[in-house]
Amino acid sequence: MAIDFSLSDGQQELRKNAQAFAEGVLRPVAENIDRAPDGWAAFLEGREAYRQMAKAGFTTAFIPTEYGGGGFSMVDFAIAAEELSRVDINVPTTLLASGLGLQPIIQHGTPEQKERLLRPFVEDSEGDLLASYAFTDVAGGANFDSPDPAGGIQTYARRDGDEWVITGQKHYTTNGTGWEKKGCHLYTVVCRTDPAAGADESLAVIAVPGDVAGISVTDVYDKIGNRGVVTPRVHFDAVRVPAENLIGEPGRHGRRIVSGACSWTAALIGAACVGTMRAAFEYALDFAHTEKRLGTSPVIEHQNVGFMLADIKMRIEACRYLTWKACHNFEQTGGLAEELPIMTKVFCSETAVSTVYDCMRVVGIASYTRDLAPLERMMRDAMVFPLYDGGNQGVRRRQLHDIFRQPGYDSMLAARGEVPPWLQ
Repeated sequence: MAIDFSLSDGQQELRKNAQAFAEGVLRPVAENIDRAPDGWAAFLEGREAYRQMAKAGFTTAFIPTEYGGGGFSMVDFAIAAEELSRVDINVPTTLLASGLGLQPIIQHGTPEQKERLLRPFVEDSEGDLLASYAFTDVAGGANFDSPDPAGGIQTYARRDGDEWVITGQKHYTTNGTGWEKKGCHLYTVVCRTDPAAGADESLAVIAVPGDVAGISVTDVYDKIGNRGVVTPRVHFDAVRVPAENLIGEPGRHGRRIVSGACSWTAALIGAACVGTMRAAFEYALDFAHTEKRLGTSPVIEHQNVGFMLADIKMRIEACRYLTWKACHNFEQTGGLAEELPIMTKVFCSETAVSTVYDCMRVVGIASYTRDLAPLERMMRDAMVFPLYDGGNQGVRRRQLHDIFRQPGYDSMLAARGEVPPWLQ
């Protein structure tokens, strides 16, 4: 079959609708979110926009149609995410984080779990419900898959009859506050079922309703960028949930569930990076066409400016198509192909930081002010891309290293879109 990057009529319409939504709903609140006095206030500034996002169908787009969702392909989702993130990174990230919280269920849940746990989100037309992926322990998250029982995840689930009893402390638990600061509707908690066993024997993911006893939101972090994305510290103190809320099986399957969820966001973060880079490039390009800076012609006529803009645009195009390829590859392999999503997360996130900075160099010192140009906000927003969702240094490059170490690794597997033999 021929390779075809052209967008279908439906995808063109999706892009158009996402762009209109971003301009009409997100742009009016983007500045208010960034200028809010603290992280919690910034999050609430985006509440009405998220409600409108729910009414437009974005919040259920990633849920399969058989459970009432939109059933978007990952490429569809990436197309929409680029347009939304071009205008505001905060509200779309809240949406992406909710999707991450549901991914263990979507990818590995039983039909009963999917119906029971996904259906409330489909029926939520006001965007009142948020899901949260409770992954990072307060002590860290990079070593989550440690084979040594003395290391790794320190949140534990103890089996007690027909229940799991979960105790641990998580932070950077995006969406974990819910809209009322009392907890979100549903957490998927990454834990270990045996303190004496490493990840290969005990790593697990358990769905935890946010209204059960023992869950407390103890802090909400403020950040220099992505200020409207709420990242709280959440404690689980002997939280009891039914045994049937365990997703899959502990051990190697638990590792597979964690990796699958993180690869889903890894691919889609590429779209957020592209949207942010596009916004910076468009501002710098307009500046270059309109500003003379005491010269006699617009600065676009100067070769050094033109060459910088050319380099910036090439990076944006490369990141977009890597993102589309990663999304397609991940979906076509049923979530088993991780290499391209991980590379997308690393490459696009680090490229975004350097690209926004180069746009600032085109504009000059005005780009460093809060009042004369929006680029300083874009830079603060971009700086977190390499750090969150599995930091590039602590997690993502290590994941790639582990793939390369596998017997039978073939450097063309990702290009061919095939499932690695050790996962078949």
